[in-house]
Amino acid sequence: MKRTPFIAVEGPIGAGKTTLASMLAERIKLPIIKEIVEENPFIDKFYRNMDDWSFQLEMFFLCNRYKQLKETASEYINQGKPVISDYHIYKNLIFSNRTLSGIEREKYRQIYHVLTDDLPKPNIIFYIKASLDTLQQRIAKRGRTFEDGMDPGYLQQLIEDYDAAMADLATREPSTVIIAIDGNAVDFVENKKQFEEIVSQLKEHME
Repeated sequence: MKRTPFIAVEGPIGAGKTTLASMLAERIKLPIIKEIVEENPFIDKFYRNMDDWSFQLEMFFLCNRYKQLKETASEYINQGKPVISDYHIYKNLIFSNRTLSGIEREKYRQIYHVLTDDLPKPNIIFYIKASLDTLQQRIAKRGRTFEDGMDPGYLQQLIEDYDAAMADLATREPSTVIIAIDGNAVDFVENKKQFEEIVSQLKEHME
């Protein structure tokens, strides 16, 4: 049976995930699922003191994404309707592995698997790779106050974590299509030709 396209756009903080997902959704008329970020009541506290607020932050994200994915499954995937998201639920493990440790990390992983193991996962992933300099420029440009002064070391580690995670996903889910985009060289916002090349890749894998 032909699988329903469930598309995700992923990458480190500042890569342009929401922008690309929104452009693709508009271009090929797909419903879009956007993650909740600024609404997280713990995010300001987290960036001021990661050690004290990591668990609360990660649990808020996990519960909200779980709810979104349940609704996505019910409204779209289970009815054979393609949908695009600006995140993959797997990102919860990427971030929690970096921000949590010890018992809290283990408890979080257990809750993650209980909530998400039976939910649909994206089968087409656009992975935006970008250097630290590129990410920092984009983060500064969008002007989120809670991201001011973000530790470059934390962001560099996320870049490496994402590379490792995408390689892991490719092994765990070999039927999932992962398309890497060089965020340093590809400007899908300003360069129409480059954006249309991404659209063509998506249409090819949706057939």
